[in-house]
Amino acid sequence: MISRLWVDSLAVERGERRLFTDFSLEIASGEAVALTGPNGAGKTSLMRAVAGLLRPAAGEVRFEGPDGPLDAEDARAGGMHLLGHLDGLKTSRTAGEELAFWAAWAGAPPDGVGRAVGRLELESLLDLDVRRLSAGQRRRLSLARLVAAPRPLWLLDEPLAPLDAARRALVGELMAEHLAGGGLILAAVHDPLPVPAREAAIAGAATPVEAVP
Repeated sequence: MISRLWVDSLAVERGERRLFTDFSLEIASGEAVALTGPNGAGKTSLMRAVAGLLRPAAGEVRFEGPDGPLDAEDARAGGMHLLGHLDGLKTSRTAGEELAFWAAWAGAPPDGVGRAVGRLELESLLDLDVRRLSAGQRRRLSLARLVAAPRPLWLLDEPLAPLDAARRALVGELMAEHLAGGGLILAAVHDPLPVPAREAAIAGAATPVEAVP
């Protein structure tokens, strides 16, 4: 189980640009960090680097559990959820089918889907095709995997963007419960998170790769 995340002197490149360099961050169990910065600064790329989907140009990402350092591959395989700005849902499935797929893929316990349906208020949506859902409904369906298959580290990219005020408050409750249980949250945001959070800013001064020392 992940209880601490370190990002040490990280630099990330996309294409011919270096988005940021020498970025460091530490998150411990029970903490939330709001990752801020202008569009294009590299917030999404940083979270993809933490998730192992993007190889950093420099620096490293490390994980620790209650008994010491964790193998990064093992930590990523079963210790985190990455919820992107795009929901990544298959529109030809029903909401129920899509939730069942993601829950099975993440190794949810037998009661995981039912618990997620109740907490995210999805009962009336399960028989609808994903393509018929509104942006807010799709986001709730995506967030349901966090409840269905609990994992300690949540990497969230603008998780509240399409949600109304009532559903933002609901997600705030889920976040608070996750942190109270020892979870960790790293969220790229433009709006404040609905839970106490430290801010970590990425300046976003992208430079050509060849111009970086």
